Amino acid sequence: QVQLVESGGGSVQTGGSLRLSCAASGYSLSSGCMAWFRQGSGQEYVRVARINRDGSTSYADSVMGRFTISKDNAKNTLYLQMNRLKPEDTAMYYCAARSTSASCSFYSAWSSYNYRGQGTQVTVSS
Repeated sequence: QVQLVESGGGSVQTGGSLRLSCAASGYSLSSGCMAWFRQGSGQEYVRVARINRDGSTSYADSVMGRFTISKDNAKNTLYLQMNRLKPEDTAMYYCAARSTSASCSFYSAWSSYNYRGQGTQVTVSS
């Protein structure tokens, strides 16, 4: 059974940093696409960052240059380093996995990821 468990969320002030982790069990991070999504209160799920099997990455414009996605295949753990946080970054953050041999560029929507964690809350105060 696949489990994705996020941790590292919390409350910080504007300009602060947080590092989110997502520990995977029953699933190998090297077997597909991994992504971080977020959902603000009353909002849609938004893909924040994605990392492909080969380690290449992509980011939403809103976090480009501030967030960094990475993974440690040996530890089977996904990370999201978040710097220069802003109040608009406040959301529940989820990690998600898509088991596939296809290009990760096909998978942008929340619904296209077949494994998802329960989320960790990030709150940024001004």
